[in-house]
Amino acid sequence: MIAVTGATGNVGRALVDRLLAAGRPVRALTRDPKRAALPERAEVVEFRPEEPAALFDGASGVFLYAQAVTEPLLAAARAAGVRHAVLLSSGIVQEGADETHPIHVLHANAERLIRDSGLEWTFLRPNGFATNALQWAPQIRAGNTVRGVYADAVAAPIHEDDIAAVAERVLLDDGHEGALHRLTGPAAATNADQVAAIGAALGRELAFVEIDPAAAGPELFPYLDAHMLDRLLKTFEATIGVTPEITDTVERITGTPARTFARWARDHAADFGADSAA
Repeated sequence: MIAVTGATGNVGRALVDRLLAAGRPVRALTRDPKRAALPERAEVVEFRPEEPAALFDGASGVFLYAQAVTEPLLAAARAAGVRHAVLLSSGIVQEGADETHPIHVLHANAERLIRDSGLEWTFLRPNGFATNALQWAPQIRAGNTVRGVYADAVAAPIHEDDIAAVAERVLLDDGHEGALHRLTGPAAATNADQVAAIGAALGRELAFVEIDPAAAGPELFPYLDAHMLDRLLKTFEATIGVTPEITDTVERITGTPARTFARWARDHAADFGADSAA
């Protein structure tokens, strides 16, 4: 039995599907089981971190996202017999990083708690997610122009199912205990490149129009407070003209090369309105 927190998230849902396809029993932990729409073969359980004792009975491994990690949760997992915790951490956690960055603080703290828990552990440290491009979906559904910050900000976006594929192997195979796996997509792509790739997937020509970062706000980043937005914009700006980290971790662990952003765009064409008129 593998327990999966964040089971309705992009990576968690893909991991649930993969584990079930591999014939493994899965306990999918979610805040709202009635709305989860998870596969029937998954054991869907309400995730109540304030009452963690019953979440892990019979589980040998657990997939965690950083916001779920607390000392009581980890203690309950260990008491229930869980041996191995796999954390979806962040590529921002690395030597020489800005340790005051809010994203670093969140994930480094989760890693520390897991290291101290007595569980075997593996940390997955992906850099930019391809799913971040979904922030442009409302604009793309409405027209052919995307307004955004830093057209030349560059990353090597990773497909969420590639992260899930690595998590699957780490949970099911021996030899990953104590490992730090850095994950990226296979190639560099600027924001403008990504918008063009989405347009190609839709059969439309999309244009990226750069706006002043000082004008970026709730319209583009509705879920970020002002402090987090400021730090994130500085992170984006720092990538301009810099070759991003590109790893072979996905292929090395899964045997299959990481998927391109163009492939991700085709997989998610419906999210951008594949049937809408150009």
